[in-house]
Amino acid sequence: MDEVRLVKVRQHFEAPVVADLAVAVREETRRLLASCSLAPGSSVGITVGSRGISNIVDVYRVLAETLNDEGYKPFLFASMGSHGRGTAEGQQEVLRSLGITQEKVGAPLLCSEGAVQVGETEAPLAGLPVYAAREAVEADAILAVNRVKPHTSFHGPYESGLMKMLTVGMGRASGATMVHRLGWGSMVSAIESIGGVVLERLPVMGGLAIVENAVEQVARIDGIGAAELPEGEKPLLENARAYMPALPVRALDLCVVREMGKNYSGTGMDTNIIGRLRLQGLPEPEEPFIQCLAVLDLSEASHGNATGVGLADFTTQRLAEKIDRGATYLNCLTSGGPVRAAVPLTLSDDEALFEAVWKALKPERLDRVRVAIVDNTLHLTELWVSTNLLKELKEDVEVIGKPFSLAFNNEGEMRLEP
Repeated sequence: MDEVRLVKVRQHFEAPVVADLAVAVREETRRLLASCSLAPGSSVGITVGSRGISNIVDVYRVLAETLNDEGYKPFLFASMGSHGRGTAEGQQEVLRSLGITQEKVGAPLLCSEGAVQVGETEAPLAGLPVYAAREAVEADAILAVNRVKPHTSFHGPYESGLMKMLTVGMGRASGATMVHRLGWGSMVSAIESIGGVVLERLPVMGGLAIVENAVEQVARIDGIGAAELPEGEKPLLENARAYMPALPVRALDLCVVREMGKNYSGTGMDTNIIGRLRLQGLPEPEEPFIQCLAVLDLSEASHGNATGVGLADFTTQRLAEKIDRGATYLNCLTSGGPVRAAVPLTLSDDEALFEAVWKALKPERLDRVRVAIVDNTLHLTELWVSTNLLKELKEDVEVIGKPFSLAFNNEGEMRLEP
């Protein structure tokens, strides 16, 4: 039968989890406080970013409670580079969408465009201005909070994590623009150089590092003092890399992402999952290899920011109509990846999209096309694969549904049920 047959499968990942998150946050915060001499009543500025970190509201709430109980004055301040359009209103909008509000965390939440130059870098990247949020400069102490995980545009000893939060996120639009001007190939050196100035010039007490497992649960949470921070983050990144989910096969003719968005990845679709960077001067990953990549929709939580849509080859009209060009362009121009904002071949609906893919692939038989369909690039525990891939799946993948033929409803939307 010359048609695409699909089946739902479930992947099983290694997924250690912190048994009691509140206890872990309190213990690590108190350990950090014990390692530094912070006067009673000191203000503690806590970085808050734009990523959808698991249980992040609870982390901030317990952190604020603990600092208050110990006699300090915690407050949160926006540290998201150019995200949220680089404006106070945009930052507030992003944080509200993540559930992060002053009422929920129990501490003041400050959003502004203010950034102050606090110094310049030395060799090997000498003379770069170092910016920091005004609220951080005025605080008695700074505590960085962030998830440590592989980045979607560069790789090295520091990727997404505490050091990047202190150097790029905390630098707001001014700092992010300056760093991204160097290009992704210089990102690791920039983080090291700028981070050295930040740790030397500003009252950083340390950081609270969060590592998640493959199903978005907190696998570990570590308090790292300022002196140990540069080296202490490195093994956590390796932990995070080992816990990352992945597609169950190495090569596909077609991968369909049902929904992309900033709440799933900084690039809308995680480049580590789809095997595409599309950054000038940087080589493309060897695996996974996806000949055609399609994305069907944009999440509401992304607020129109379609950064990463240009990683796909095909999309739908409903996604294209949701794009906020201003937010998308600012993000991609700041990060140095304008091609990631390019809207791919746009079709009226899912059915028309698949027909276009078949014309591009020109398969001899549709039942030989290697297909995977995922909800998004963050949640990969359950997905759909073409039945011709079943013999190639890893041992930790089980079939949980009955095979069915690819079909569409009267509105041209894909149906994923038998």
